[in-house]
Amino acid sequence: MPYVELTITIPTDAWLGRLPHDRFDARFRVLAATVTDGVGTVRLEIIGADAADVCEELRSLESVPTLTVQESACHRRRVQLETTTPIVLSAIQRAGVPLSMPFEVADGRMTLETTLPQHQLSDLGERLEEAGVRYRIDRIQPEAESDALLTDRQRWLLHEAIDRGYYDTPRRITLVDLADELDLAKSTCSETLHRVEERVLKQFVSGDCEHQPDVSIRAD
Repeated sequence: MPYVELTITIPTDAWLGRLPHDRFDARFRVLAATVTDGVGTVRLEIIGADAADVCEELRSLESVPTLTVQESACHRRRVQLETTTPIVLSAIQRAGVPLSMPFEVADGRMTLETTLPQHQLSDLGERLEEAGVRYRIDRIQPEAESDALLTDRQRWLLHEAIDRGYYDTPRRITLVDLADELDLAKSTCSETLHRVEERVLKQFVSGDCEHQPDVSIRAD
């Protein structure tokens, strides 16, 4: 089955699309989500300087009848909410496409990465179009190549970050400047690098990386 990456734009009539994203400094990590009888239940982490304000804005939405704050910290809120307009989630669920959690929503867009057969990808596209959801297919990768550690886009960004000194000590470039130079949203740049770091570190720790250092540990 091919590996697919899609960028989905959250429609303005969806609960999360009603937020004025240009007014808030925040991104969203969806920790769990399900839709039953047209009502979505979402466990959500709000991250950013305006997390508290975003939380209150969500409470004021007619399409969010209940919202409970589960954890509260500086620039971070973890909430569980119900919504009557789970438009994107419903379309994905009706297509039978499993969502890997957590996933992030930033700047009104989410990235869906999954492996699925061509007929299911077509069904997903139809479901999204029926719901009025705009999307873009960024990558379709044949099954034979799906085991690559990083996607081409992730590898490109990693090389750019290294070349420009993001991983130097001390750093020669900040995340904001790196994103600006590469014409990326800061949230997109941060999330992509986080995915790169996660995959590389997990691969290293699992023992699958070549040239692992031979480290012996003694208890004296």
